[in-house]
Amino acid sequence: MKNLKFWMLLGLACLPFGQAMAQEAWPSRPIRIVVVFPPGGSSDIVARVLAEAIAPRLNARVVVDNRPGAGGTVAALHVAQQPADGYTLMLSNTAPLVTSPPIYRTHGYDPMRSFTHIAYIGATSMVIVTNPSVPATDMATLMTWMRAQRGPAFGTSGVGSVGHILGTMFEQRTGIALSHAPYRGSQPMQADLLGGSILLSFDTLPENVENIRAGRLRAFAISAPSRNAMVPNVPTTEEAGLPGLLAENFLGLSGPANLPPAITARLNAEVAWALNQPQMQERLAQNGITPGVKTQAEFTEWLQGQINTLGAAVAAMNLSVN
Repeated sequence: MKNLKFWMLLGLACLPFGQAMAQEAWPSRPIRIVVVFPPGGSSDIVARVLAEAIAPRLNARVVVDNRPGAGGTVAALHVAQQPADGYTLMLSNTAPLVTSPPIYRTHGYDPMRSFTHIAYIGATSMVIVTNPSVPATDMATLMTWMRAQRGPAFGTSGVGSVGHILGTMFEQRTGIALSHAPYRGSQPMQADLLGGSILLSFDTLPENVENIRAGRLRAFAISAPSRNAMVPNVPTTEEAGLPGLLAENFLGLSGPANLPPAITARLNAEVAWALNQPQMQERLAQNGITPGVKTQAEFTEWLQGQINTLGAAVAAMNLSVN
């Protein structure tokens, strides 16, 4: 009996230590933010700026892991399959969650149920640009050139990207046939556009601002409700004669499904804090990204709305990649 009491007392003494081990404080090791596109694009830039901002506050290393491919679905599936422990996150955006799932039919995840959508970061406009060798000065003359080319190629950051969807919407709206030239991200596409291998692109604004300002590319319209201060002379699609031709690429932070509520709340709070810092706002503005703060519930509801509207429109286009 004495021995039994001894072991019972020893077990009770060890219980707090065991509980502490089981409830290890988060974070206690590096956090990984998976980016669905290659280095250099707006998603990559935002992930690195965000990591730099929140790492000191979390007292942990925050590293960026680029995993491009298949319209972002490769990276999204990878994140969906990771443990829900707060150490693997995704810089989520429109492609893997809204536009790519209806196109990549075997992507292997549900855009809502497979993830915990943590925080909204902001959105970036799309821009229609050409190599300066294209003999056009406005949207009307650009469309005349397109018709004369009989199906010119338009470059995008990949199948299922917002650029791809915007280009398809443009075809449907104008009746002008185009040929899609998908790349594995904006950076390799930019090299061919600047070199003249392709002459037309539908792409996110941040990747193009510097070249537009320098005259290396010519911009015809941005897909946004109002003009962007970074390129104030570039009209909106409505001003260019294409009302309703709107598509933006949102940026957010997501993790695997069933992420613990405490970790979700902490990350949402840290993103909100970062978005209110002048330095963060300046970095986002420099890259053509309009920030916005949403609660976790607001972000989740907003994203479901995007899937119901833009995602449904993409599904109706009957674009398919097996």
